[in-house]
Amino acid sequence: MKKQIIDFILYLKVERNYALNTQQAYLRDLNKLFDFSKEQGIDNWQELSADNLNLFVMQMRHKNITARSIRRHLSSIRGFLTYLVNHEQLKSNCATKLQAPKIDNNLPNTLDYDALLQILKPKSNSWSELRDVAIVEVIYSCGLRVSELVGLDVSDVDLSQGFLAITGKGDKARHTPIGESAQLAINNYLQHASSGALFVNNKHNRISTRAVQNIIKKRALDAGIKVNVYPHMLRHAAATHFLQSSHDLRSVQEFLGHKSIKSTQVYTHLDFLELSKVYDKCHPRAKK
Repeated sequence: MKKQIIDFILYLKVERNYALNTQQAYLRDLNKLFDFSKEQGIDNWQELSADNLNLFVMQMRHKNITARSIRRHLSSIRGFLTYLVNHEQLKSNCATKLQAPKIDNNLPNTLDYDALLQILKPKSNSWSELRDVAIVEVIYSCGLRVSELVGLDVSDVDLSQGFLAITGKGDKARHTPIGESAQLAINNYLQHASSGALFVNNKHNRISTRAVQNIIKKRALDAGIKVNVYPHMLRHAAATHFLQSSHDLRSVQEFLGHKSIKSTQVYTHLDFLELSKVYDKCHPRAKK
């Protein structure tokens, strides 16, 4: 059973060209299913049933795992069982008709521009400070995922043309413009950086996702911002501010590297909320 999971992950890597983060997510989800199956006395994937999977979902609910995470688990399971069916290692996929829980329509957390300016304010001219400011500038200016940021090399930066070459989800390449302030921050930082990875740690190895998360969280706390600030919040802020200025959802989609416009449409709700706030505050008939 375990070998079939490993074979499936290898299939995602070699034949489907899935990103490493996606492969790891599938592996985590399927390892949880494997542990659950062993607890249920299941020794072969043929023995797995829809009732078993319903119990698996129920256990996740009792552990207060979010509906979004449960849906991702079920998607991983469906994909894996379909793979087994297609490779004639399983007769049918018992997860096909399993109903996934509904996701609450939670809007992404974002920052206002004044708070962002506080995080961007440099504290010194040290190498680490120049790097940290450049990290925040690049995430916000280019609307990057943190995985895209840590994967950047110096060779991906073209300051003369003002763009970054980015490798996104599924190794999909795109180019995105860099704002003037981000260009200045990168230029200041690059005077103290070498070739290879763009952002490095104190040992001059490529910086990790966790390190970037800690940098942004600390800068926000030092700036007196009381909410938990994380890299993806800066990406949400970039998309929201872009849409509020341009009102061009298609451009925001390209900017973020979204495969589907549906992923981008959530920002129209944020834009409407901002409009509602302004209306309530300024329109003479709002209170009536």
